[in-house]
Amino acid sequence: MKNHPTRQRGFTLIEACMVLAVSTVLATTAAPSMQEMIAARRLENAATQLATDIQLIRTAAVARNQALRLSFVPRAGGSCYVIHTGGAGQCDCSGNGPAVCQGGAREIKTVLVADAEQVSVAANVASIVFDPMHGTSTPTGTLRVVGTNGHEVRHVINVMGRVRSCSPAPMVPGYRAC
Repeated sequence: MKNHPTRQRGFTLIEACMVLAVSTVLATTAAPSMQEMIAARRLENAATQLATDIQLIRTAAVARNQALRLSFVPRAGGSCYVIHTGGAGQCDCSGNGPAVCQGGAREIKTVLVADAEQVSVAANVASIVFDPMHGTSTPTGTLRVVGTNGHEVRHVINVMGRVRSCSPAPMVPGYRAC
Protein backbone atom coordinates (compact mmCIF):
# COMPACT_ATOMS: atom_id res chain seq x y z
CA MET A 1 0.00 0.00 0.00
CA LYS A 2 1.42 3.34 -1.05
CA ASN A 3 1.33 6.20 1.35
CA HIS A 4 0.52 9.47 -0.45
CA PRO A 5 1.32 12.70 1.33
CA THR A 6 -1.75 14.86 1.86
CA ARG A 7 -1.88 18.06 -0.17
CA GLN A 8 -2.34 21.25 1.71
CA ARG A 9 -5.13 23.48 0.43
CA GLY A 10 -5.59 27.21 1.02
CA PHE A 11 -3.33 29.77 2.67
CA THR A 12 -1.73 29.81 6.05
CA LEU A 13 -2.35 32.69 8.43
CA ILE A 14 1.20 33.94 7.93
CA GLU A 15 0.81 34.04 4.15
CA ALA A 16 -2.47 35.95 4.44
CA CYS A 17 -0.89 38.47 6.84
CA MET A 18 2.04 39.03 4.46
CA VAL A 19 -0.28 39.68 1.52
CA LEU A 20 -2.29 42.10 3.64
CA ALA A 21 0.87 43.93 4.79
CA VAL A 22 2.22 44.30 1.24
CA SER A 23 -1.20 45.48 -0.01
CA THR A 24 -1.39 48.09 2.76
CA VAL A 25 2.06 49.47 1.92
CA LEU A 26 1.20 49.70 -1.76
CA ALA A 27 -2.14 51.40 -1.06
CA THR A 28 -0.61 54.04 1.23
CA THR A 29 2.05 54.93 -1.32
CA ALA A 30 -0.49 55.15 -4.14
CA ALA A 31 -3.09 57.25 -2.26
CA PRO A 32 -1.39 60.69 -2.60
CA SER A 33 -0.84 60.29 -6.33
CA MET A 34 -4.44 59.13 -6.71
CA GLN A 35 -5.66 62.28 -4.91
CA GLU A 36 -3.55 64.44 -7.24
CA MET A 37 -4.98 62.65 -10.26
CA ILE A 38 -8.56 63.19 -9.04
CA ALA A 39 -7.85 66.90 -8.39
CA ALA A 40 -6.34 67.25 -11.88
CA ARG A 41 -9.39 65.62 -13.51
CA ARG A 42 -11.78 67.90 -11.60
CA LEU A 43 -9.82 70.95 -12.74
CA GLU A 44 -9.75 69.78 -16.35
CA ASN A 45 -13.48 69.00 -16.32
CA ALA A 46 -14.40 72.43 -14.91
CA ALA A 47 -12.08 74.20 -17.37
CA THR A 48 -13.50 72.26 -20.31
CA GLN A 49 -17.08 72.97 -19.24
CA LEU A 50 -16.38 76.71 -18.95
CA ALA A 51 -14.70 76.83 -22.38
CA THR A 52 -17.64 74.94 -23.88
CA ASP A 53 -20.13 77.30 -22.24
CA ILE A 54 -18.27 80.31 -23.65
CA GLN A 55 -18.59 78.87 -27.14
CA LEU A 56 -22.25 78.05 -26.44
CA ILE A 57 -23.10 81.61 -25.43
CA ARG A 58 -21.28 83.11 -28.42
CA THR A 59 -23.03 80.78 -30.86
CA ALA A 60 -26.41 81.15 -29.16
CA ALA A 61 -26.20 84.97 -29.28
CA VAL A 62 -25.75 84.87 -33.06
CA ALA A 63 -28.34 82.11 -33.58
CA ARG A 64 -30.99 83.88 -31.48
CA ASN A 65 -30.06 87.31 -32.80
CA GLN A 66 -30.09 88.47 -29.19
CA ALA A 67 -27.36 89.76 -26.91
CA LEU A 68 -26.48 87.18 -24.27
CA ARG A 69 -24.47 87.70 -21.11
CA LEU A 70 -22.13 85.55 -19.04
CA SER A 71 -22.16 86.71 -15.42
CA PHE A 72 -19.98 85.58 -12.53
CA VAL A 73 -21.39 85.74 -9.03
CA PRO A 74 -19.52 85.01 -5.79
CA ARG A 75 -21.49 82.75 -3.47
CA ALA A 76 -21.07 81.15 -0.09
CA GLY A 77 -19.61 77.68 -0.37
CA GLY A 78 -18.29 78.00 -3.92
CA SER A 79 -18.67 80.00 -7.09
CA CYS A 80 -21.16 80.17 -9.95
CA TYR A 81 -21.81 81.65 -13.34
CA VAL A 82 -24.98 82.15 -15.31
CA ILE A 83 -25.71 82.58 -19.02
CA HIS A 84 -28.68 84.90 -19.43
CA THR A 85 -30.42 87.64 -21.37
CA GLY A 86 -30.76 91.15 -20.02
CA GLY A 87 -28.38 93.48 -18.30
CA ALA A 88 -25.55 93.01 -15.86
CA GLY A 89 -26.70 92.20 -12.38
CA GLN A 90 -30.18 91.11 -13.43
CA CYS A 91 -29.51 87.43 -12.70
CA ASP A 92 -28.15 86.06 -9.45
CA CYS A 93 -26.91 82.50 -8.98
CA SER A 94 -25.79 82.87 -5.37
CA GLY A 95 -28.56 80.54 -4.14
CA ASN A 96 -28.55 76.75 -4.28
CA GLY A 97 -30.75 76.35 -7.34
CA PRO A 98 -31.00 77.92 -10.77
CA ALA A 99 -30.36 81.63 -11.17
CA VAL A 100 -33.01 84.10 -10.14
CA CYS A 101 -33.52 86.78 -12.80
CA GLN A 102 -35.48 90.01 -12.67
CA GLY A 103 -36.49 92.85 -14.94
CA GLY A 104 -37.31 90.73 -17.99
CA ALA A 105 -33.97 88.89 -18.00
CA ARG A 106 -34.09 85.13 -18.62
CA GLU A 107 -31.72 82.47 -17.37
CA ILE A 108 -30.41 80.09 -20.04
CA LYS A 109 -27.91 78.07 -18.02
CA THR A 110 -26.60 78.16 -14.48
CA VAL A 111 -23.44 76.39 -13.33
CA LEU A 112 -22.81 76.03 -9.60
CA VAL A 113 -19.29 75.06 -8.56
CA ALA A 114 -19.32 73.90 -4.93
CA ASP A 115 -16.27 74.01 -2.67
CA ALA A 116 -16.63 70.24 -2.32
CA GLU A 117 -15.54 69.91 -5.96
CA GLN A 118 -12.18 71.46 -4.94
CA VAL A 119 -12.33 73.83 -7.92
CA SER A 120 -13.33 77.49 -8.12
CA VAL A 121 -14.21 79.76 -11.03
CA ALA A 122 -13.34 83.46 -10.96
CA ALA A 123 -13.17 86.31 -13.47
CA ASN A 124 -11.60 89.75 -13.65
CA VAL A 125 -14.97 91.15 -14.83
CA ALA A 126 -18.47 90.75 -13.38
CA SER A 127 -20.04 89.92 -16.74
CA ILE A 128 -19.34 89.73 -20.46
CA VAL A 129 -21.97 90.43 -23.12
CA PHE A 130 -21.84 88.73 -26.52
CA ASP A 131 -23.09 90.70 -29.52
CA PRO A 132 -25.69 88.97 -31.73
CA MET A 133 -24.45 90.45 -35.00
CA HIS A 134 -20.81 89.41 -34.91
CA GLY A 135 -20.34 87.27 -31.82
CA THR A 136 -17.96 89.82 -30.34
CA SER A 137 -17.60 90.30 -26.60
CA THR A 138 -17.56 93.37 -24.40
CA PRO A 139 -15.52 93.73 -22.28
CA THR A 140 -12.67 91.31 -22.78
CA GLY A 141 -11.94 89.14 -19.78
CA THR A 142 -9.77 86.52 -18.17
CA LEU A 143 -11.61 83.64 -16.55
CA ARG A 144 -9.72 81.50 -14.05
CA VAL A 145 -10.46 77.93 -13.05
CA VAL A 146 -8.34 77.16 -9.99
CA GLY A 147 -7.83 73.85 -8.23
CA THR A 148 -7.01 73.45 -4.56
CA ASN A 149 -3.57 72.11 -5.45
CA GLY A 150 -2.56 75.49 -6.94
CA HIS A 151 -2.96 74.49 -10.58
CA GLU A 152 -4.92 76.87 -12.77
CA VAL A 153 -6.40 77.12 -16.25
CA ARG A 154 -7.11 80.56 -17.72
CA HIS A 155 -9.54 81.30 -20.51
CA VAL A 156 -8.77 84.67 -22.09
CA ILE A 157 -11.70 86.06 -24.13
CA ASN A 158 -10.67 88.66 -26.69
CA VAL A 159 -12.83 91.36 -28.27
CA MET A 160 -13.74 89.01 -31.14
CA GLY A 161 -15.27 86.60 -28.61
CA ARG A 162 -12.59 83.99 -29.20
CA VAL A 163 -11.10 82.03 -26.34
CA ARG A 164 -7.42 81.30 -25.75
CA SER A 165 -6.73 78.80 -22.98
CA CYS A 166 -3.46 78.55 -21.10
CA SER A 167 -2.01 77.52 -17.76
CA PRO A 168 0.50 79.42 -15.61
CA ALA A 169 3.15 77.59 -13.58
CA PRO A 170 2.68 74.98 -12.24
CA MET A 171 1.26 74.05 -15.62
CA VAL A 172 -1.69 71.79 -16.25
CA PRO A 173 -0.75 69.20 -18.89
CA GLY A 174 -2.44 69.78 -22.24
CA TYR A 175 -2.47 73.60 -21.99
CA ARG A 176 0.10 76.03 -23.33
CA ALA A 177 1.99 78.27 -20.93
CA CYS A 178 0.59 81.70 -20.04
